[in-house]
Amino acid sequence: MNIKITADSTCDLSPELVRELDVEIIPLYVIEDNATFRDGVGYSPDNIFRHFEKTGHLCKTAAVNVSDYQEIFGRLSKQYDAVIHLNISMDFSSCYQNACLAAEEFPNVYVVDSRNLSTGIGLLVMCAVEMARSGMPPQDIVRELATLTEKVEASFIIDTLTYLQKGGRCSSVAALGASLLHLKPCIEVRDGKMSVGKKFRGSFEKACVSYVRDRLEGRTDLDTSRIFITHTCPDSAPVELVRQQVLRYGDFKEILITKAGCTVSSHCGPNTLGILFFRQ
Repeated sequence: MNIKITADSTCDLSPELVRELDVEIIPLYVIEDNATFRDGVGYSPDNIFRHFEKTGHLCKTAAVNVSDYQEIFGRLSKQYDAVIHLNISMDFSSCYQNACLAAEEFPNVYVVDSRNLSTGIGLLVMCAVEMARSGMPPQDIVRELATLTEKVEASFIIDTLTYLQKGGRCSSVAALGASLLHLKPCIEVRDGKMSVGKKFRGSFEKACVSYVRDRLEGRTDLDTSRIFITHTCPDSAPVELVRQQVLRYGDFKEILITKAGCTVSSHCGPNTLGILFFRQ
């Protein structure tokens, strides 16, 4: 069967991977004051960071609407035997709900709640492509993806709580305390929701080293096929430092480095970095 894999722009796959996998990315909306843009379509995290530095105003993101999904599903459902779309977790956005409503019109379109964000979705997208290329029927791919969603381990370490505090997701007191104590919190995705995990003390680089060690050292349940290092770092030094630590603590066959898109960037700000992989 000829199966097309699609995903929200929140999957944070690099342009090179998108071309290699031949997936279609459906962009969310980014709202900058009174102007609306599309994530990754002439608008990037750099625009978000510049706007915040200039105005002190955060950009917001908005879900893909039903009409957008209908247009894309309608076009692709005529070209392919089946379309499998992966969404950001329904607990983070109404994208999944909107995609499901749109898919009701097309019997060969399947919608999957990734229960994740960023390259936690990207991991699933890559698996979906591999399964489709192997000839697996779409119903079986969807069932397998539902199992795999529970095995994704996604987390990020954040340099500053300013963006979360400005967005109302963190109190001013907590943000001030983290700054004074030089704490870098780890944000984890569990059961489709975000929660705060460990807090690492010291500089961002020092905290990154501790974060990778904490996530990987001594683990016997790692799926070592691939790992993503996904970040919003303006400087490549922390990314390379983390790559070296991943090599030290995990025997991964493939290490993929990508920049986070507008959704992660608008909520977490610059110098956010995560490692994302499967458990066995």
